[in-house]
Amino acid sequence: MSLLTEDRRPGLAAPGTAHRPRRAPRAPWLMVAPSLTVIAVVTLAPIVLLAFVSFTTYDQRSLFTGIYDWAGIDQYTQLLQDSAFWAATVRTFLFTAALVAGSVVIGAFFAYLLTRLGTVVRTILTVSLVLAWAMPTVASSVVWNWLFQPGYGVANWLLTKLMIFGDLTDTNWSNDKWLAFVVIWLLIVWQAVPFIALTLYAALTQIPAEMTEAARIDGAGEWRTWWSITMPILKPTFLLVTILSVIWDFNVFNQIWLVSGGGPGDSTSTLGVYAYKTAFVGFHVGQGAAIALVTTVLLAAVSWMYVKQLVRSGESL
Repeated sequence: MSLLTEDRRPGLAAPGTAHRPRRAPRAPWLMVAPSLTVIAVVTLAPIVLLAFVSFTTYDQRSLFTGIYDWAGIDQYTQLLQDSAFWAATVRTFLFTAALVAGSVVIGAFFAYLLTRLGTVVRTILTVSLVLAWAMPTVASSVVWNWLFQPGYGVANWLLTKLMIFGDLTDTNWSNDKWLAFVVIWLLIVWQAVPFIALTLYAALTQIPAEMTEAARIDGAGEWRTWWSITMPILKPTFLLVTILSVIWDFNVFNQIWLVSGGGPGDSTSTLGVYAYKTAFVGFHVGQGAAIALVTTVLLAAVSWMYVKQLVRSGESL
């Protein structure tokens, strides 16, 4: 009987049958094909065009005639020798660090606050955060600019009434480098906090209550419980919101352009503003494309380091 029975052990083919390689299923690729097509058209094609333009002398004349010269790497050589580019790069990294630190810390505070509030107050605060998050950046930037206008700005009037910094009624915040950065920082952090707070609050609700209760029974205070229990569990979420904040804040343009226009002078120009002014104010489109491409590479490198750390954090849990 055993001689007539075919051997069906795994890895052994039946006698007389050839080994056929398994084909990868097509269904998953067909399902993601529309999304991949949209990404290729909306993202990859502009980047390829941007890279091409960055190696040319495309300018205002080229916009009308289509005539341009091939510049090659000279475009990047001039860029790396430009002190204004390096100043904008340093300014971008420092401002991004300040924005990310402020938005993550304040967002974590609001997330923790949501866990301590009653149902009614928590609902009101959540709705307020969602409404602040839903406001378009252009509209909120214009309104924010009105708040700090000299003469009739509400923020100027309120600060003057508090009598902490003196009379600020006629203060023009956008004409001072540091005051302009303060206003822009407040605006961007105000827009970023809702997403971070709600994301961290959702993660906090998933922490088992037994773990924090056991820590408190052992004598740990709120601060010790947060660092020993909450933070290790929230680490992947913190890394995720940090990555997204770095990407968003590194590319900030609307808020800076509408509040200060990159001024006074170029004192508040980040790489995004510097690239825009080079390409569409000075009409050196090829040089502006080179700045934008370098910005993309820098952002990709910074994001990649955070993504690697996020993957390692997820594997260690």
